[in-house]
Amino acid sequence: MVEYVAEIRRKIGHDLLVLVGANVIIYNDKHEYLLQQRANGNWGLMGGLMEVGESLEETAIREVYEESGLVIKSLTQLQTFSGDTFRYQLENQDEIYVVTTLFLAKQITGEMSYQGNDETLNLKYFTYRDLPETLEDEYQHYIQYFETHVLQRE
Repeated sequence: MVEYVAEIRRKIGHDLLVLVGANVIIYNDKHEYLLQQRANGNWGLMGGLMEVGESLEETAIREVYEESGLVIKSLTQLQTFSGDTFRYQLENQDEIYVVTTLFLAKQITGEMSYQGNDETLNLKYFTYRDLPETLEDEYQHYIQYFETHVLQRE
C-alpha cells in the first residue's frame, strides 16, 4: 500500500485522498488495551492501510503481526468509521479521509516483539483510566466506542 499511496501522492500532491484501513483492539483479561507507541512518540491501536487485493481482515492480521510479532487467529468486526470526524491534515500537509474498520482480536498467539520495526517504539497494556496522554484522537474515539458500545453490552 505504501507504494500505491506514494504513486497516487505523486499525481495529486497534498490533495484529499480517501484511504481504507483497519485497526485492532487487543483487550486482555485484566481489562487492559494493548497500545503501540509509534515512531512519532504518540500512542495508538495497531493497524494500518489496506493493500490492493487484501481484505480488511487480512489487513488487520498483517498490521498487528508487522507491528508487534503477534499472530491473530480470530477477529470480530465491531464497526466501520467514516465521516468528517475522520478527515485529517497530516504534518506533511497531505489531506486524508479515512474509512476504518475496527476489529476485536479474539485469539492471539506469538511473542510480542518489535525489535527492528521502524513503526513501533514500544508496546504496552493500559487500563481505560490510565490511557497515555499522547493517545491520538482517532484511537481515543475507537476505544471510547468499545467502552460504550461493546463492553456495556457484556
